[in-house]
Amino acid sequence: MGDIESQPFLESIRQFQHEVGHDNAILIHVTLIPYLNASQELKTKPTQASVKDLQGMGIWPDIIVCRSEHPLEQDIKDKIALFCNVPNNHVLQNLDVKHLYEAPLAMEKEHLAQVACECLRLECPAPDLTDWQEMVEDLKHPTDEVTIALVGKYVQLHDAYISVVEALKHGGITNHTTVNIKWIDSETTTPDNVEGLLAGVHGVLVPGGFGARGIEGMICAIRYARESNIPFLGICLGMQLTIVEYARNVVGFNDAHSIEIDSGTTHPVIALMPDQSGVEDIGGTLRLGAYPCVLSKESLAHRLYGSDTISERHRHRYEVNNDYRAALTEHGLKLSGTSPDNRIVEMCELTDHRFYIATQAHPELKSRPNRPHPLFKGLVAAALQFKKEV
Repeated sequence: MGDIESQPFLESIRQFQHEVGHDNAILIHVTLIPYLNASQELKTKPTQASVKDLQGMGIWPDIIVCRSEHPLEQDIKDKIALFCNVPNNHVLQNLDVKHLYEAPLAMEKEHLAQVACECLRLECPAPDLTDWQEMVEDLKHPTDEVTIALVGKYVQLHDAYISVVEALKHGGITNHTTVNIKWIDSETTTPDNVEGLLAGVHGVLVPGGFGARGIEGMICAIRYARESNIPFLGICLGMQLTIVEYARNVVGFNDAHSIEIDSGTTHPVIALMPDQSGVEDIGGTLRLGAYPCVLSKESLAHRLYGSDTISERHRHRYEVNNDYRAALTEHGLKLSGTSPDNRIVEMCELTDHRFYIATQAHPELKSRPNRPHPLFKGLVAAALQFKKEV
């Protein structure tokens, strides 16, 4: 609480609470209740002290959520309520759970929604959590498992790909499957070791990223997945390198590349988006947000999405160079998704592969545990089938 960097944030909370009034907003204070093994007791003093500090700043918590490894007896809750000046039923326990997605169900058992609505003087109808409960049961009782190789340049920091990892888990839940991630550092991936690195995996995913580092290793992994008929999904940069790999090794443009990586390539199969030529400020010119995409009727993408038109979120500046569309399609690469005006290629795939698809978008950002994204759901399903066949 004494950290000077936190003071502006706390001041903004105090000001907001003062301006809107207690009837229009609530403040939930999440605190840790430590357990002392030596005395075998839960200690409430840290919570009392933190709330006292908040109140000294003019910030008054309405609900106190207590993180704990051990259940809180009613006398502990009563003590916290008394010294923190909140009603007894506004002190809620938040016990550790094995799976993150159990937490909402655990808080519903503590009546968090009801207490919050009580603070706001709103009615609180009983929620229908059937869908979420079924999802958690599927998560807790998988019937199979697969290993997906995530080939990237930031694998030392797993949180850099946290959205992709969670989306893979979502795809696993709906398939009653545990998804194990095999982290592959693309900087150390070469044509000589790629087979060994990807041995035993049931799927390969190449995610997004920026810059030249680790690019050739990703291309090696994409080629190996294509030639070995291993289920593959490319995302953003992963799709751009899918195009580069295909142009090099199938079409025959040996130096094909993205101009982001090699501005001197004679075959710039990935180039600036239309109307971006000459723009230098990359931060202000990224293609950001949701954009529509029209899917080819006879395509894997259409089969997975079950729709003619979709919308996905984007964050990139480079696109498939339209000058190379004909060469790519003539050699078997299906450009299965485009912008409504057909100017921008959004998705590509192979029809003679068990599962090989890439998207310029970031589908992981729309995936939810009880509503897995079709591409991740499809990848895990294909990985399961591949596991059975090999």
